[in-house]
Amino acid sequence: MSTPEFQSRLGPGAQAVRLSFWLVAVLAALAALAWATSNVRRIPADSSAVVTRFGAYVREQGAGLLVAWPRPFEDVLLVPGSERVLEHRVLALEREPRVAATLGLDSDAQAGSGYVLTGDNGVVQLSVTLFYRVSDPYAYALQLDNLDAALERVVSAAVVETAAQRDLDAILVARPEMVAADQQMAERRERLRGDLAQAIQRHLNALAAAHAGLGIEVARVDVQSAFPASAIDAFNAVLNSMQSAERDVAQARTVAEKTRQGAQQNADRVVQDAQASAAERVATAQSETSTITQLEAALADNHDPGLAARAYRDRVQAVLAKAARVTTLDPNDASSLVLPGRAP
Repeated sequence: MSTPEFQSRLGPGAQAVRLSFWLVAVLAALAALAWATSNVRRIPADSSAVVTRFGAYVREQGAGLLVAWPRPFEDVLLVPGSERVLEHRVLALEREPRVAATLGLDSDAQAGSGYVLTGDNGVVQLSVTLFYRVSDPYAYALQLDNLDAALERVVSAAVVETAAQRDLDAILVARPEMVAADQQMAERRERLRGDLAQAIQRHLNALAAAHAGLGIEVARVDVQSAFPASAIDAFNAVLNSMQSAERDVAQARTVAEKTRQGAQQNADRVVQDAQASAAERVATAQSETSTITQLEAALADNHDPGLAARAYRDRVQAVLAKAARVTTLDPNDASSLVLPGRAP
């Protein structure tokens, strides 16, 4: 009996049932095929897949075609690849009220949130953004639900540790007058990001050693430092006072230097005038006593016995001309002769 003849002998109801059966069978076959190939997928280039069988780790696979047993036998979880850089902004260091409400902080915890102490008991605000890569896809998949909370704690602990090892000037330029004089402090400010990244990585390695790793590694850290808003005015006032004091000191030093230079010039002038006057007086004295000096030398050596008489004759006239009256006496004559001098 041919199929058309058999279908012609069936009634409309039987034919409808028969078509419904085949439709259900086809749908079931398609559903079974879809279920069997549900874990056959393409892994993107920037992702990797973690395959677990009844919750136990089986393997991980990079970019390409993945073939795995369908659920519930095996589960496939896509995670970022090792080349993709992920970003996480640390909210625990923020001071905004909405952030505190998001983290569930009460008023007492919010009062101190976002502030860290430096090694010299200073207070500074640090805004940190962490960039990381997935290094262990399975550990990352296990900790995915708790990853954000864990990163908040790890980064906050690393920030507190790093800030406690530095002075305030090693984190930000708190005293501008010391920037040029302290090159080492400027280098420590440049190393802040690197040291913070190393501290975060040490905490992540410690978690991995305790079999609680997050499956990530630090790519870089962005840090922005600032003073607390309530302390900016006070600190600016201190800086203004210091700058005013330095300006007054500089002006006083300038006036003192000018006074010292003026006094030095006056002293030099007095010394030069005294030296010139002394040299002039010495020259005058030497000129006035040159004849007597020559006479004394000649008499001492007995070169010219008549020199004294000639000098006497040369000088006695000028001396006697100044006298009002002159009286001469002969020591060998008992008589005296008195001659009138020039009339007054």
